Amino acid sequence: MPAPTTLIARDFTEFRTAVSQSFVPLHVTAGGDGFRGRIRSSVADDVQVSEVTASPHVVERTPELIARGERRYYKLSLILAGTGLLVQDDRQAVLRPGDVALYDTHRPYSLVFEEDFRTLVMMFPQRLIDLPAELVGRLTAVRMSGKEGVGNVVVPFLAQLGGNLEQLAGPAGARLAHSAVDLLSTLFATELDLARANADPHHELMRRIRAHIDANLHSADLTPARIAAEHFISTRHLHGLFQEQGTTVSGWIRTRRLEHCRRDLLDPVHAGRPVAAIAARWGFVDAAHFSRVFKTAFGRAPSEVRRELTVSVR
Repeated sequence: MPAPTTLIARDFTEFRTAVSQSFVPLHVTAGGDGFRGRIRSSVADDVQVSEVTASPHVVERTPELIARGERRYYKLSLILAGTGLLVQDDRQAVLRPGDVALYDTHRPYSLVFEEDFRTLVMMFPQRLIDLPAELVGRLTAVRMSGKEGVGNVVVPFLAQLGGNLEQLAGPAGARLAHSAVDLLSTLFATELDLARANADPHHELMRRIRAHIDANLHSADLTPARIAAEHFISTRHLHGLFQEQGTTVSGWIRTRRLEHCRRDLLDPVHAGRPVAAIAARWGFVDAAHFSRVFKTAFGRAPSEVRRELTVSVR
C-alpha cells in the first residue's frame, strides 16, 4: 500500500491544486493574503483519510465538476480545530471541534472556513456503506456530535486514525479502513433510527431484513421468497420495500456479498485461502460467475486484488 503523503502549500495556488489532486475536482477560493495549507493523506482499499490544516477559504463542488467523473464517493469531515460550514441538499451544518458531517461528491456542495482550521476528511466509495443510498442521502449536511451517544465512540477512533496515518499504509491498513467505515455505518444507522423510528412504519422491518441478509450471505438459499417467508410478508411486499429505497433484493444481496469478498481478499488473515474458497464463503458457488461479477463491480479481477495484499505484506 502507498505510504502517507504530505503536501505543503506555500501559497493559495499550490493549495488549490493540491485540494483537487487529493480529493475530487473542486473550485477553491481564498479569503485573503498569506495563505498557508497542508494536506496529509493515506489510502487503504479506496478509503482515503486526510488531515487538512489551512487558512480561511471556500470549497465548492459544482455541477460542471461533477459531470467530469463517474465514481460516487461520500466524504466525511471531522472538525479538529476552528469551525466550518457545510451546505448540501438545502441543508446547512455549522461544525465545531468534535462535530462530523457527511456529504456526497455526486451532488453540489460547499464548505466555508472563515478562520484557520484543522479537519480530518474521510473519502470512500458509496458502496462501502451498508445502508441504502436513499437513506444515507438524508444525512448530508447534518451535524453529528462526537461528544454524545455513538458519536462519542466513533469520533475518537477517527481522530486516532488521522493521527496515525502510517498505520493505513501497513498490512493492517485495509482492516483499519473497513473498521472506520463500519463505525460510520453504525453512526449513520443510529442517526436514521432516531429520526425515523416513529415516522416510518417500514423502518424497523427493513432494519431486520438487512440484518437477516447480512447474517445469511453464505447461504445458497438466500432468495427473495425465503427472506419474505422469514419475515412473514409476501415476496411482492419485499420487492416493494427495496424499490422504495432505490435498489432491488438481489442487487442488495450481490453488493453485500461482493464487498465481503473484497475485504477478505485484502485481509492478511485470509492470505492463504484460495480465491474460490473466499467466494464460496460468501455465497458464490460458481467461481467463473464470481470472477465476472467481481470485475464488473470493481474494475479488477479477484486475482488482481489478491496481488495487492501480497505486495502489502512483503
